[in-house]
Amino acid sequence: MRHGTREGGSVYWFPLAATPRLTRGAATEEAALLKQGTTTATADADHTANLWAYIRGGFVPLAEAQISVTTHAFNYGTAVFEGIRAYWNADEEQLFGLDLLAHYQRIHRSAKLLHMTVPHTPEELVGLTVELLRRDGLREDAYVRPIVYKSSESIGVRLHNLESDLTIFAMPFGKYIDTEVGIRAQVSTWRRTDDNAIPARAKLTGSYVNGAFAKTEAQLNGFDEAIMLTQDGHVSEGSAENIFLVRDGVLVTPPVSDNVLEGITRRHLMDVAGDLGIGVIERTVDRTELYSADEVFLCGTGAQLAPVIEIDRRAVGDGKPGPITRRLHKIYFDAARGRMDAYRHWLTPIY
Repeated sequence: MRHGTREGGSVYWFPLAATPRLTRGAATEEAALLKQGTTTATADADHTANLWAYIRGGFVPLAEAQISVTTHAFNYGTAVFEGIRAYWNADEEQLFGLDLLAHYQRIHRSAKLLHMTVPHTPEELVGLTVELLRRDGLREDAYVRPIVYKSSESIGVRLHNLESDLTIFAMPFGKYIDTEVGIRAQVSTWRRTDDNAIPARAKLTGSYVNGAFAKTEAQLNGFDEAIMLTQDGHVSEGSAENIFLVRDGVLVTPPVSDNVLEGITRRHLMDVAGDLGIGVIERTVDRTELYSADEVFLCGTGAQLAPVIEIDRRAVGDGKPGPITRRLHKIYFDAARGRMDAYRHWLTPIY
C-alpha cells in the first residue's frame, strides 16, 4: 500500500498494483475529485503522544482512551458531542477556551434527548476541560471534543436501559474550511434531517451522516461546501454550519425551526451585529435568495466564519467577501483571541 492524496486530515490509500499511471490532466482531475476543501491541521501520532483524555472518571494518555467495538454508541450513533475551540494569544502567552460553559449547557440539552444523564454539571465540565488543556500544555490553537455516549456493550436498537459515559479530548487544530478568501458552495440534493426524524437542534453523532452525504457530494462535484434545504425546500444550513445572508445591509438567517442547530457562534454574530447597528432577521429563506444575496457566510465553532463567494456556479455579490462579512470576521477573530474587552466574557483563560 502507499499514501494517496492527503488534505484536510484525510488520507486515501491505493494498492500499489492497482494504481494506474496518470497523465498530468488525469492527475489533476483525480486531485479535484479527491479534494477535501479544507486546510484543517490535524494532529499526527507524534503530536498526540503527550496529549490526555478524560474517560471513565479519570485522565489517561489519549492513546489509552479506547472503547470496545461492542459499545452501543459505536454501533448505533447513540452519542452527543460538542466541538469547542481554544485560541492561542501569543502576546499574552495565554490559551483562551471559547464559550466553554455555553457548549456544556448545550451538551446537557442534547443528552436529554437521548435519555442520557451527564455525570457532571456544566460548570464541572468547564473545570475538567481547563485541567485537560493544562495537562496537554498546548501553545497553539486547539479543538476540544467532549462526547457523552451510550457506553453499554450491548446490541439492540433503543435508547432506554443503557449506561452512558463521558469522554473529553483535545488536539491542535487549524481551519476547518477557508475563512479568508471564501468558499464555493453547492445546494445539496440531500435534504436536512427533520426535527421529527433526527432533530438537528442537538449535536447527535449519528445525525452527522446526513451532513457527510452533502459534504462529499459537494466536494466530489468540485465545490468546497454544501448548503442543505429543509424537506419543503427552504434553506436550512451548511453540512455542519449555520448560514447567514446579507440583503440590503441586513443579516438574514433561517430560524431554528427550519432544522437548524441552535448555534453558539450564530448567536454571538447576531449579538455583534446588534452592537454594530446591523439589523438581523430570522425568517424562512428561499433557495433563490442565495443567488440574489449581496453576501453569504457560514459560521460555527469548527467553521468559524467562512465567506461564501459562489453558490451553484453563481457569484455571490462581486465574488469576494463583502464588507459586512469582513467586519464581522475581524471582530469575531479578535474577540476569540482575547483582543476585545467587550467580548472577554466569551472566554475562559486556561493558564
